[in-house]
Amino acid sequence: MQRLASRITVTAKVSSSLRTIILKETPSSSSSWLSIRCFSAFSSQQRVKNPETEAIPGDLLKWGSLGFFRTSRFASGFKPLEPKPLDSIMDLNRAKNRSPEDLASIWDDYHLGRGHIGLTMKAKLYRLLEQRGSDCSRYFVIPLWRGSGYTTMFAQVQLPYMLFTGLEDYKARGTQASPYFTASFYTEFAESKDLVLIRGDIVFTSKLTDEEAKWLLETTQSFYLNDVRYELVECFNKEPRDFEFKDVLQALDMPIL
Repeated sequence: MQRLASRITVTAKVSSSLRTIILKETPSSSSSWLSIRCFSAFSSQQRVKNPETEAIPGDLLKWGSLGFFRTSRFASGFKPLEPKPLDSIMDLNRAKNRSPEDLASIWDDYHLGRGHIGLTMKAKLYRLLEQRGSDCSRYFVIPLWRGSGYTTMFAQVQLPYMLFTGLEDYKARGTQASPYFTASFYTEFAESKDLVLIRGDIVFTSKLTDEEAKWLLETTQSFYLNDVRYELVECFNKEPRDFEFKDVLQALDMPIL
């Protein structure tokens, strides 16, 4: 009991000390940053959790070393077309002293759960993704397998952002369709560490699980980065009459229903 009490005291002191030096995520400003026509910004009342009463995870020291606060004020809703600067998520000065491998590991771990996805990619691949996404190939469709069938998702790729919604919602509402899932790409360490950080935010947790969102993001990237798969993206955007959805299913080893 004495040993346990000692550990609790130490943990309380550490968490209290870290709270005075780490950055907490805060909602971005209400001004819109994107004037292009795309999915409309979705907003909902934010549900704020009290970091003082929320459980302190075991990896707090690791995240805290880069200015992360794992018990940040994550919202149940999200305004996907407003920017979230990287320096509002982590301490960039501390991150500069970390190796790419260490930084990638901390970034991925930090975003586990709560409707957030953390991924990384090499700067060279990001530049290829950026080039192909801007080359009149901004849109694509991805089948998301569920049970004995699939749901078709509609993707818009316009780096440094990606947006995803259901194809049926997009057909019904067009550019007014609300995104189910958004992804932001941060290039602050592209030159110095050959590393691009990716943050995914699930807007509607009733529409996508964390695992589905991660698969969707990685699969979409594969269609832009793989030369053979990218031919399907080009066909969808430039020669839509020749596009066959069954070719996408075959590329993903999914049955044609």
